[in-house]
Amino acid sequence: MSGFAAEERSSGETKYKGVRRRRWGKWVSEIRVPGSQERLWLGSYSTPEAAAIAHDLAFYCLRRPSSLTALNFPSMLPPYVSPNMSPKSIQRAASDAGMAVDAAHMIRQETRATENVTEPWDNEHHSSCGSWEKQGEPLSISVDDYLYF
Repeated sequence: MSGFAAEERSSGETKYKGVRRRRWGKWVSEIRVPGSQERLWLGSYSTPEAAAIAHDLAFYCLRRPSSLTALNFPSMLPPYVSPNMSPKSIQRAASDAGMAVDAAHMIRQETRATENVTEPWDNEHHSSCGSWEKQGEPLSISVDDYLYF
C-alpha cells in the first residue's frame, strides 16, 4: 500500500478517502459539490479500490487540487479530465470508472486460480489508465472509455 493516501483501521481494514463500508459489505462513495449542499452519489461497489477511484475522479474534477496528494490513487487519474464537466457528467464518469475497476476485479478473481494477475495498486509503478498484465498481454481499463461529455 505504500504511496497511497489510505489509513489503516485497528481492525486491519483499509480506509480510503471518500469511501465507507456498509454493514452488508458493499463499499460506497459520495462527494459534496463545492459551493452547494448538494451531494453526488458516486455509487456502490464490491471493492474499496473501485469506490476510491470513483471518488478520486470526482474530487479532481470538482476541486481541481493543486497537489495530487489528496487522491487515493493519483497515478491512475486520467490526464484529460476536464474541469468544465457538469456535476451529472462527473457523477457518471466517476461511477463508470468505479464499475470498470469492479468488473476488472471480477475477471481477475475468475482467472486468479490459474494465472498470476497483479492489482495496479499493489505495484510501485502505475500507468495513468490502470493497466494489468496477464501472461504478457496487457489488459487495459481506461476511464477514457467511460467518460461522457
